[in-house]
Amino acid sequence: MEISVLAFGIAREILQTSKKSWQLPEESRVCDLKNELTAAYPELKQLASFLIAVNQVYAPDETVLRMEDEIAIIPPVSGG
Repeated sequence: MEISVLAFGIAREILQTSKKSWQLPEESRVCDLKNELTAAYPELKQLASFLIAVNQVYAPDETVLRMEDEIAIIPPVSGG
């Protein structure tokens, strides 16, 4: 299946775009997407952490992804 991934902050800089299409097998989970992203973009491993949001809600690693989902990479956020 082809999904669209939105990237914000430092993740956008690493991917060099704010929106990227990504091919994943059917029934892929958030953890599968994270593994694919860090394999393609090793710089993501240097982040303290990054989360995946599915349909504007932080998703645990076992969440199954669907083609119609809105998926976003949320990098660590610092406050002040």
